[in-house]
Amino acid sequence: MISSVRGTVLAAQGSTAVIEVGGVGLAVQVTPQQAIGLRVGHEATLRTTLIVREDDLSLYGFADAEELAVFDLLRSVTGVGPRSAMGVLAALDPNEIARAIAAEDDAAFRKVSGIGPKTAKLIVVSLAGKLAVVPQSQAAARPAAAPVRDSVLLALMGLGWPERSAVVAVDEAMLAATDLERETMPSLLRIALAQLGPQGATK
Repeated sequence: MISSVRGTVLAAQGSTAVIEVGGVGLAVQVTPQQAIGLRVGHEATLRTTLIVREDDLSLYGFADAEELAVFDLLRSVTGVGPRSAMGVLAALDPNEIARAIAAEDDAAFRKVSGIGPKTAKLIVVSLAGKLAVVPQSQAAARPAAAPVRDSVLLALMGLGWPERSAVVAVDEAMLAATDLERETMPSLLRIALAQLGPQGATK
């Protein structure tokens, strides 16, 4: 099992990063936010998990152990595969996921492309009591790797939304968001996804 990778970033775009480790370029699936935070030519360290299927070996990377743990919990829910789990982490940070589950708010998960009402309810029911909510005053603010609006726009495009639709959704989200929500990418991204609706991104 490959539990972490550390090396030079060769490429980072959309939801894929290529990290050079020992002369080998490893393709790692990441969230669009994570890809934005990586800098080509700079060193990066990611917590990872290798998912093996009959015809595929996929390496998924995360900023920290908390994100990896939440990813594994999401995948334990019936109907949630790796891509859907990454979609949830792209839309909500671990603490927001914990809050939604604690509040039995399945609507937060229905906004994620690829997750329908039944699966959203299963996430809430299956993960009840398994994630601790950190008080907002203690939650560490994640540093912005780029202006929040631009980061959200790139994240939506990385998730498969057409640029035109993504631009409209981000502009509407900026108008609908509070001052605090405009300063944090997960919050603004969640609002933008709500503007786009549950129909799903183009593949």
